[in-house]
Amino acid sequence: MNPVRYIKPQGELRQSQVVMTFGPGSMVDLPKYSVLIAGLDYWSGGGLEIFEARLAAKAARILDLPGVRLVTPPPSHDDPLGPNPHIEAFQFPEWFITQDNERDTEAMFGRTRLLVHRKALSRGAYIDRNKKRRSVVPIRFVRACRYGHIGDIDWYAFVHQGKSDCASQQRQLFIDERGTSGDLTEIFIRCECGNAERSVAQAARFQDRALGKCDGSRPWLGPYTKESCGEPSRLLIRSASNAYFPQTLSVISLPDRDESVRKAVDAAWDYLEIVETMPDLERELRRPKVREALDGISPDEALAQIQMRRMGTSPQDKSVKQAELETLTAAKEEIGSDQPGGVFYARALPKAIWDRPWMKPIERIVLVHRLREVVAQVGFTRFESAAPDIEGELDLGVQRAALARETTWLPAYENKGEGIFLQFNSEYLNAWVQRPDVAQQGSRLKRGFDEWKAERQSSSRVFPGLSYIALHGFSHLLLTALALECGYPASSIRERIYAIPRVGYGVLLYTGTSDAEGTLGGLIEAGRRIHNSVRSALELGLLCSNDPVCAQHDPSNQQEHRYLHGAACHGCVLTAETSCEQQNDYLDRALVVKTVEGLGAELFSDAGWS
Repeated sequence: MNPVRYIKPQGELRQSQVVMTFGPGSMVDLPKYSVLIAGLDYWSGGGLEIFEARLAAKAARILDLPGVRLVTPPPSHDDPLGPNPHIEAFQFPEWFITQDNERDTEAMFGRTRLLVHRKALSRGAYIDRNKKRRSVVPIRFVRACRYGHIGDIDWYAFVHQGKSDCASQQRQLFIDERGTSGDLTEIFIRCECGNAERSVAQAARFQDRALGKCDGSRPWLGPYTKESCGEPSRLLIRSASNAYFPQTLSVISLPDRDESVRKAVDAAWDYLEIVETMPDLERELRRPKVREALDGISPDEALAQIQMRRMGTSPQDKSVKQAELETLTAAKEEIGSDQPGGVFYARALPKAIWDRPWMKPIERIVLVHRLREVVAQVGFTRFESAAPDIEGELDLGVQRAALARETTWLPAYENKGEGIFLQFNSEYLNAWVQRPDVAQQGSRLKRGFDEWKAERQSSSRVFPGLSYIALHGFSHLLLTALALECGYPASSIRERIYAIPRVGYGVLLYTGTSDAEGTLGGLIEAGRRIHNSVRSALELGLLCSNDPVCAQHDPSNQQEHRYLHGAACHGCVLTAETSCEQQNDYLDRALVVKTVEGLGAELFSDAGWS
């Protein structure tokens, strides 16, 4: 691909939009042309650096770098004499279509327009053979591969099914629309030579390999940045939802619980260095000095810290969610510091306030008055997304497209807000999973996952387990119920599901904004009446407007292709994908409440509330 000129697109975007939607390698439609957002090497006047050691360490490990900085996208400045921060972009694609029709061939070929290259344009318009100035728009078809490489289609080679002299002779190409539906089977590329025409639908059929092999083009990184690939090229529609999947990693900034544990273990290390098992620790706890040093530290935390020190591992080696869950489930009634400048402050709600018969699976409610979420983009993919796993970790084996030639920093942003954390009783959940009816429903869900995996053998996703699916379905129902009374729309409330058997189980529902002042306290106020919201959520899950069809859905049904859903649809459990951490996958309300099918697999009994 020839080097293309870059431009500075006009307009402003929120920092979160740049990281989540319009990051390096994404395509953006501007009033007169389409552009490809350039890599980080072309971003000028970066914003503020965000300090979040846990996220930076995780990102550096994923990218196999010694270290990486987290920086907000360039800010906007209205001062004409001040700095000029901007994000540059490359014009893409380089093929255009004239907007007016060729009237003389309309009866024969349908709606016909000229297909022209950027080099044939003059000041953004095409001058035809009659010296008529004709406006153009970018063609909506390009080629790409699943590793993120992208480029223009060689239309001469496509229409002639190989090399042709028409390219060197610069013969005119036409795009014909022989119907009104816009379907690809009705769109044809035709050459002026009169000997070649081809349906665009052939380019869309992956098995035909009509677009050849990918040449590894990475135009968002600038000229001369190709890399070896060899993957089959696929047809990509610029505005399609699968054109760009940013791969992001997010963490909740938390007070370092490990720091207090490390200090406690340090104080008694002379006695604790011989400890290998829990009985060893219990024996040492009989010593007054050890007991005094570990006051307020649970034996499990102390033993984990001892083993971590012996193996030479770091707290950064913990999964993203494990560190968060350990803090949220800390034994103290108050977590963090209630200071104006603090990033995290939470208090446990006394059980007497929320304890009701239908709350039996829940053992603790924590109102998170202040939290900070930091999100960083580490790469992107096309055609197929690569979301974090259920522990918040990104797959190290995924081949993600690079954001820069040499990555030293990553675009990131932070949200400040509030949330509600519901900790579930581990013994209750473990006993529930062992029930025969639950195991039977789990087998049905696992068969659906196996069918999904058979169609996507390159995917590294694994079945998350019944505990995760049940908490995920409950989270969606509770999110909907809270949105009706907390003052925030459901699309602005996000979830984090914690299902880590070795640590615990819980659901965090939170909202945040990039504004420095955070949010208004609506979730906290609703959290004080969380028992009422939970009851409303369970009632919402009892009956769906699509029942009994929804409740009877078989995940392994190959005709519906909803392999990752049990009793779940847009009438009951599915919500905005901005809220869901798994893009509305792994959902089944039959694992949460009793549906019309009466499977007996529900986590929440109907005693005391139905």
